[in-house]
Amino acid sequence: QMQKELVTLADTATAGKNLTQIFLRNQHLYTVEQNDAEELVARAARNIEQLLRKRSAALKVRLIPLRGNNCQFVSLKAEQDEIFINKVGYKNPDTFLHLEANETEGRKYRIRPDFKEDPSFKRLTDHNHTAVHIPTDIYDGSTIVLNELNWTEALEEVFKKNREDDPTLLWQVFGSATGLARYYPASPWMDARKTPSKIDLYDVRRRPWYIQGAASPKDMLILVDASGSVSGLTLKLIRTSVSEMLETLSDDDYVNVVYFNTRVKKTACFDHLVQANVRNKKVLKDAVQNITAKGITNYTKGFEFAFEQLSATNVSRANCNKIIMLFTDGGEERAQAILDKYNADKKVRIFTFSVGQHNYDKGPIQWMACSNKGYFYEIPSIGAIRINTQEYLDVLGRPMVLAGKKAKHVQWTNVYLDALELGLVITGTLPVFNRTKTIDDRNGENQLILGVMAIDVSLDDIKKLTPRFTIGPNGYYFAIDPNGYVLLHPNLQPKNPKFQEPVTLDFLDAELENDIKVEIRRMMIDGETGEHTIHTLVKTQDERYIDRGVRTYTWAPVNGTDYSGIPHIFVNYEPKTGVFVFSKAMETIQLDRFDEYGYTYIAPREYCKELKLSLNNTQFLLDFNQYIDRNTPDACESFFHLTHLRGLDGIVARFVATDGGITRVYPRSAGEEWTENPETYESSFYKRTLDNEIYIFTHVDCVILDDGGFLLMSNQDEYITLIGQFFGEVDPVLMINLVNTSLYSYNKTYDYQSVCDPEKDSKAAAGPRSVFVPTIADLLSIGWWASNIPDAMFKESCITEQTQYFFDNDERSYSGVLDCGNCSRMYRAEKLPNTNLVFLITDAKATCLSCDPRPLRQAEQPSEGPDPCELAQNPRYRKGPDVCFDNNENVRNNHTY
Repeated sequence: QMQKELVTLADTATAGKNLTQIFLRNQHLYTVEQNDAEELVARAARNIEQLLRKRSAALKVRLIPLRGNNCQFVSLKAEQDEIFINKVGYKNPDTFLHLEANETEGRKYRIRPDFKEDPSFKRLTDHNHTAVHIPTDIYDGSTIVLNELNWTEALEEVFKKNREDDPTLLWQVFGSATGLARYYPASPWMDARKTPSKIDLYDVRRRPWYIQGAASPKDMLILVDASGSVSGLTLKLIRTSVSEMLETLSDDDYVNVVYFNTRVKKTACFDHLVQANVRNKKVLKDAVQNITAKGITNYTKGFEFAFEQLSATNVSRANCNKIIMLFTDGGEERAQAILDKYNADKKVRIFTFSVGQHNYDKGPIQWMACSNKGYFYEIPSIGAIRINTQEYLDVLGRPMVLAGKKAKHVQWTNVYLDALELGLVITGTLPVFNRTKTIDDRNGENQLILGVMAIDVSLDDIKKLTPRFTIGPNGYYFAIDPNGYVLLHPNLQPKNPKFQEPVTLDFLDAELENDIKVEIRRMMIDGETGEHTIHTLVKTQDERYIDRGVRTYTWAPVNGTDYSGIPHIFVNYEPKTGVFVFSKAMETIQLDRFDEYGYTYIAPREYCKELKLSLNNTQFLLDFNQYIDRNTPDACESFFHLTHLRGLDGIVARFVATDGGITRVYPRSAGEEWTENPETYESSFYKRTLDNEIYIFTHVDCVILDDGGFLLMSNQDEYITLIGQFFGEVDPVLMINLVNTSLYSYNKTYDYQSVCDPEKDSKAAAGPRSVFVPTIADLLSIGWWASNIPDAMFKESCITEQTQYFFDNDERSYSGVLDCGNCSRMYRAEKLPNTNLVFLITDAKATCLSCDPRPLRQAEQPSEGPDPCELAQNPRYRKGPDVCFDNNENVRNNHTY
């Protein structure tokens, strides 16, 4: 009887059947067309391909001036520095807005830019100049830096020409191997108006796009000497150095860290090389802090284990550059026998690092590097860590230089957050080589990579090529890269604005994973074209519920990035002739007529190119009314008649939401308190309705649970204030039993883009386990952490866990007994047909409290995420770059000292 009354109430109050009749009576105003999924995907793929090809062309044009302008400054002497500053007109964006009259003689020649607010870049820019950024730990008056300031100045005119050819271009950047970055248009690196307390920790060589463009993928085994001689400060320097080394790796690389003395041990749980993604690198960095020093050094044991790891073929890897990174304090052993045994062909490069200040002979470890196509570095103190753990990229770039034109191909990066606040972007990169003769001409051409050219493409620009409102509220475009990370996806929403790592959200983490989606992902990575219709679980927009839905996935490759289309094929409604809004309906959206017609919301879409968008509904309505001609059919007035023909009879409000973005709420008082998203394509209730052929009840004034386990009604006074809460927090014992009897099923999901409060330091009465060795970046950050900024800025990236509950079978009746030992409670549950509700009768909770467990949580809470060790045993399918530039017999060894 309850079910019948609820359905009757819904039928009557919503007037759904009458709205359907109104819709059918006005068929002469529109046509209904079925979407062609394959054509939509193919068109979007072509558009994106054209966009990326156009941006890539700008990259290639910019290389021309670099070929002739470099070598003439190679031998510049130090005493010319002052003249050079005056000549170049050195532009440092950090000082753009703060030049003083009493600055040094050299600095007064710096160019003073004319900044103007630029809507394309969302900040102040000057299109007449380029700007230069130099890392804080590099002396900006050094000869090398001054040389690069000079010869890269030729890029200014090329950047301008590129912008003239394509006014939609965003940041154009040249990142030098020395750390200098020249970018166009000029803009203050730090905008004091937006981020007054920001500390500049930027180094272009640490950016994801530079790492990817400067060298081919790497299989890296980091070998740490953990003998007794490295204890104390040396071991602390090694720990910090390894952490910094891990930051030079990208998702195309594979890595593991082991330590050795007389035996070899893994630092973490990884049995083999693992993908250098954000989570795996964090596991390794945390594990490195637990390395302890004891015993004696046995290089033979360490290298033997390292070569075995690099030679394993039964696991995923980069299959390109093979590298061993040895961190030690030195020793007498060369380990020549083991190196001759495993590396006679020199296919594995060995880089060695002498860490700490000591009197040990550096000759043996220097020989290891120079005899195996590597490089030897010294890290005597904290200040040498950052620079010396990234210079190995110069060595890995040599094979690319020697490959010449074969290496001149544009690569597109993962999604990441732009350092100059452009939002989420992808970047096309192209390496720049120094092919000039060396000074004495005896050794032929240089083998050095000068840097990387880069061009940004905003994700917003790509989204504009994927028309959203033609495929329905539950349809969407998405794209993935060869690693399986999404380039476009409605769930790609990183929450941490300070996130410096690439935004790596796997397709299977963006959706609810199943076996068919795993196969779809594999086919997309392999560049195949296809279509698949599946029944799948769908998490709602508000992340509270899970529905069952039908989705059709259609995909096609795009220039090395796989582009996928529509999860479900929706019909598209088009007007038959001209504009079909006329005067009567326009009256209904006049602000002064809301008392009569109800409150109207319009989704902030680009209905007309000339109509300015606004998130303020009132302002948008005013602009809309001014723009639209006052012509409308009578159909739009019909909802007004329906609301007046039917009395409220206890109904608080009626509303109708449409695919076109119009939401009308009656009466006006209810509309003024309306909290739903005016964009129906972002509204959880609207999207849920399309996946269910039943009435969806959300907030009503009686006692039952909905399909997500949320309390909607109760006859208990103490529950009235708990309406809307998850029932597992109200009555945990009963909710657990409802799950055990299969009334509810659940699905646990992780959010890898979330933010949490930082962990608080332990207050335990004990001394620190070890002394923390800060890097330069840490030291600079002290002022930032101590500054007076909002608490929200202290949020850290984290993983959160959430559980959604749902009905997973068609059974209607459930009953049982909650046995708590010395007491029990009986219950009976009945699903209400044609609704998403379940009616529950149970003995009062107060009659049996002896087995009341902890509350069952549904909301997001911090989590460690899935076990990375288990994930490493069964890595997801991926595909590395098609080309590899690793070892080359023409690479000289005499540059390794």
